[in-house]
Amino acid sequence: MKKSLKQIVGSGLSVSLLALSVAGAASAAETTTTPAAPTTPAAQSKNLIVLIGDGMGPAEVTAARYYSKKFLNKDRLELDGGYYVGKATTYSQAGPYTSESGAVTDSAAAGTAFSTGNKTYNNAISVSNGEVAKPFASVIEAAMKQGKATGLVTTDSIVGATPAVWASHVRQRSNQNAIASQYLTSGVNVLFGGGKANFVTKDEKGKRTDKNIIPDFEAKGFKTAYDKKGLDAIPATAGNALGLFAMNEIPYVLDREASTPSLPQLSQKALELLSQNKNGFVLLVEQGRIDHAGHANDLPSNIQELLELDATFKTLVDFAKKDGNTSVVVTADHETGGLSLGINNVYELNVDLFNKQKHSYEYLDGILKTAQTADDVRKIVADNIGFTDLSDDEIALILKGDGSSYGRSGGYNAVVSKRLAVGWTGHGHTGVDVGVWAYGPIASLVKGDIDNTDVAKSGAKVIGADLAAATKELQDKYLYPLFKVTRDNKTLFTAKSLAEALDIKVTWDEATKSVVLAKDSQKLTVLVETGAITDNGAASALVGNVDNGKLYLPLEAFTKLTGKSLTWDAVNERIVKN
Repeated sequence: MKKSLKQIVGSGLSVSLLALSVAGAASAAETTTTPAAPTTPAAQSKNLIVLIGDGMGPAEVTAARYYSKKFLNKDRLELDGGYYVGKATTYSQAGPYTSESGAVTDSAAAGTAFSTGNKTYNNAISVSNGEVAKPFASVIEAAMKQGKATGLVTTDSIVGATPAVWASHVRQRSNQNAIASQYLTSGVNVLFGGGKANFVTKDEKGKRTDKNIIPDFEAKGFKTAYDKKGLDAIPATAGNALGLFAMNEIPYVLDREASTPSLPQLSQKALELLSQNKNGFVLLVEQGRIDHAGHANDLPSNIQELLELDATFKTLVDFAKKDGNTSVVVTADHETGGLSLGINNVYELNVDLFNKQKHSYEYLDGILKTAQTADDVRKIVADNIGFTDLSDDEIALILKGDGSSYGRSGGYNAVVSKRLAVGWTGHGHTGVDVGVWAYGPIASLVKGDIDNTDVAKSGAKVIGADLAAATKELQDKYLYPLFKVTRDNKTLFTAKSLAEALDIKVTWDEATKSVVLAKDSQKLTVLVETGAITDNGAASALVGNVDNGKLYLPLEAFTKLTGKSLTWDAVNERIVKN
């Protein structure tokens, strides 16, 4: 039902409040989206490697160290070999979609911080906060301007948040098909991970409704691989390579078959490919499944994933030491699960049980769903972790599930955690600081108490890359606005915030109850009660729309006002300024 003018604007409002209510206040964050242009320092390293342990908090590292001492006869992790330099804060910003304060980050906001040097809201992939977001360039995108080779390697989906922030830009991390498409034109040379589903069509058991885009990568010279044999077959001189080793995430270490390459193997191949470039390279490597195991509260799987990160670190730092011109930095985006080593006021930790589990909860989930009786549960648990003395309460918990989306596998993980004497605060992220490790010239730049944005700033500094210039180039071309799609499938944009982003003056005309948008000699007047628009006094076919006290306009209105060609890219949900 159409609202009356009184319902829209309210009675007794001042002109200034009315203008804000109807047109939409621009976020304060928008006033700080373009970084100041610093002078670019001389490069201290030719190459930069960033290794991220997604979800890797201090307790996770400690658990892996206990395992290493007990079962691998190693007193310390590879990370412990004199590389620890400090810790980083991880908070993000309050955002436009939720009531979250930003005290606890997600991987998208944290990744944006350590790849671009800018804070943003949870779910944002390298774009600023506010109703009209602007893109932030990553260290990888800045390094391309130097002629460097670049690569993304992960055990998560390659379109997951942590790799995505380095080479794509979307308002919502869930827009993964767009991320995959943006990789095609990103200039990144090496893409290794899971996530094949976002490259192939639904008919091919994927998630795309347009087409399979793998042939597009191949047409641009990318060598493709889908298993370890294919990875090994990629020659070091290939230049560009796309490796998709799972439809979604690469299986956990405990669940992998020999045909699936490990993270050290993926990293080694990436180093071989990227090091052919005489100008150097920037490489992002992520162990993404520490996070997933933390979400599920599966400590045995978590430990194995972290040990794989540790082995990967050795591969990367060995290269750096041999090369002599490479900086390596290691950190996490956040901690996941709220892991505590020790529970219930008992000063004990059952490390001797840390190596008993054969497969992860993910592998076990389908099997547990088939259980009909207590004996079924006993057999499944005994086969997977060797516990043969389950209590009636433990069996009941597994059959009922833990009350989360993990169901029976969540119940299983709860039983295992209690027996291991470890606790979890929940299935989400926490806001604790995370460790920072480094090798090479970057070590002195990330020493002590830092913020996650300092990882990007220091990374750019150490290779002499200009983040500000790369960001300006992106912001001159793209805007990422809030928008709405009407019932007749028309896309409309928040009037005031987009107008201000395009340097269009917005005023409120109290006499006519209209919003006036003006730039140079062009002026559009929008009557808020009906949405009718006049163009320099003449009637226009364009129509505005008021929704929840906010005025929306079609893109054609902004094209007319600016005199520039503005194109709406619906797939990537961005405006292209041609």
